[in-house]
Amino acid sequence: MPIKRSAGERTFDTFNILLLLVISLTVIIPFLYILACSFSSTNALIQGRVKLWPVEFNVDNYVLVLQNDVFWRSLGVTVIVVVSGTLLNMVLTVLTAYPLSRPKLKGKRLILLGIVFTMIFQAPIIPTYLLVKQLGMLNTLWALVVPLALSAFNLLICLTSFRSLPEELLEAARVDGMSEYRILGRIVIPLSVPIVVTLMLFYAVSHWNNYFSSLLYITNRSARPLQLYLYNIIAQFNMSESFPEALDATMKVSPQGLQMTVIIVSTLPILLIYPFIQRHFIKGALLGSIKE
Repeated sequence: MPIKRSAGERTFDTFNILLLLVISLTVIIPFLYILACSFSSTNALIQGRVKLWPVEFNVDNYVLVLQNDVFWRSLGVTVIVVVSGTLLNMVLTVLTAYPLSRPKLKGKRLILLGIVFTMIFQAPIIPTYLLVKQLGMLNTLWALVVPLALSAFNLLICLTSFRSLPEELLEAARVDGMSEYRILGRIVIPLSVPIVVTLMLFYAVSHWNNYFSSLLYITNRSARPLQLYLYNIIAQFNMSESFPEALDATMKVSPQGLQMTVIIVSTLPILLIYPFIQRHFIKGALLGSIKE
């Protein structure tokens, strides 16, 4: 038998639905505008006739972007950074969180205090830059991976999830002669797939969207990731360097249309991944937020 809801509860639910609808539209409308601009003609963009639907539909912008060697080189750099960086992040996060989640580890409070300290007080930019330079990582992909090798916030989420695992199960595995590494690989990680997938998404999105590190450490054009490539187009309007083909008068493209197209193409890959891991992401976010 359904429970009868009071007028106050119905009003509260209606208000929440309307509020979430407004927030969703606030997020979606700019994306729809960028998408419409990317498929609109140059004249429509110049005259400001594009709203939320393409005007004088054409795909010249996408043809130019997908045929551009600079774009594909930057995309390849970003893919390498995302894959290698996420792999390094997960290895360090799991190997650090697992021992800290065990109750018998001595000195873990002091270690956790140091980890929390790095969340509050971060290293200044200039000393970090000098360190990266002294290590010889300037203009290399290591500069985009090593300084971001471990996130204290993600580590604490993983630590909280590992703490929820029953200690009796791990003790039984030790009695059976399993080493700590086998326990981690055969029991802890399989039981923590949602939180592992969630952290992988956090790290991957962070690497994909990171342009500030490349802005500091990368000056070689051949090593520029996709976000720095996008930054040069949007912030500096450097179209002649990124799209020399756009100077051809026969191309029906505009700088604004190319900018919008690059934004769409740069955002699409990470958007396509989320639907496949949405189930694990929601469950992992809930597990990492509960402390027992």
